[in-house]
Amino acid sequence: MKTGIISYGYYVPQYRIRVADIASVWGKNTLEIERGLGVKEKAVSTAAEDSLTMAYESSSMAMKGQTQPIGALFFGTESPVYAVNPSSTILGELLDIGNNYLAYDTQFACKAATGALISAIALVESKQIKSGLVVASDKAASRPHDALEYTAASGSVSVIVGEKNPILTIEGWESFSSDTPDFWRREGIKYPSHGGRFTGKPSYFKHIAGSVKTVLSKLRYKPTDFTYAVFHMPNGKFPVQVAAQLGFSTEQIKKSLVVSELGNSYTASALMGLVATLEYVKPGEKILFASYGSGAGSDAFVFTATQLIEKKRLMFSKKMSEKKYIDYPTYLKCMRII
Repeated sequence: MKTGIISYGYYVPQYRIRVADIASVWGKNTLEIERGLGVKEKAVSTAAEDSLTMAYESSSMAMKGQTQPIGALFFGTESPVYAVNPSSTILGELLDIGNNYLAYDTQFACKAATGALISAIALVESKQIKSGLVVASDKAASRPHDALEYTAASGSVSVIVGEKNPILTIEGWESFSSDTPDFWRREGIKYPSHGGRFTGKPSYFKHIAGSVKTVLSKLRYKPTDFTYAVFHMPNGKFPVQVAAQLGFSTEQIKKSLVVSELGNSYTASALMGLVATLEYVKPGEKILFASYGSGAGSDAFVFTATQLIEKKRLMFSKKMSEKKYIDYPTYLKCMRII
């Protein structure tokens, strides 16, 4: 039996704020910003929501109907509820999965959860556990009037890895890492800093290209072997550009490009693109998936859909359409800035 993703869940906050409403506050040209970022609006969690509450929602969805014991619970986030105290054990208690599981929180900017996914795959393949829950959840914050304010969003995705009845089998994975400080937040500092244009070519593009080219070479695949491709979405432009550079078509990535409506939910961003694609994938079709995390690194995976996807697929587009727009003062309250 091949290891794979046997179940998944997601949580998208109902609130949205338009890029136009943020731009108007600062006297910026809305069309210029929307065209530059490829983002029109973003999802915003309420003041009562945080990375843990959203993780509970997505994990509860993923756990429905699951009978295999969870042997590991990994929680990837850039916005933990405690500086010292794991979110993974709190989530395990809320999900009532018992006590015999390995738990830890992970960080690596926006690829914290995909690194944890590799750990879960290894534990299942080595027969140490039967299944593992991997969570990506963030309430991404940005300094007001910073470029990140237009894209930093909220959301959560959870996946369960196992061997029994997978909906996606994992054909292989590869990582590409380096010390490239394009985005950071020091201890005690509320908002992150970034290297502006430096976050592009030497960071996002170099690392995704590195992981994707390596996994394609290792598994002897080419871009045309895939029906879909999913790349981390810090904005709406980067994934389109990196796809073209690597030989993937617009048709292959368009189902995953939810960033224009949801923004960049950091650790959950790439996985949001994956679950959006799972609404359409058919048995036997392959998906190329690549995350990116500042600092910097990328994890690339090759997935193949099984017959079970037809029974277990979720209608992500319906959840995206359930939204309520808020104004800028309400947004500030939701993010606890005021």
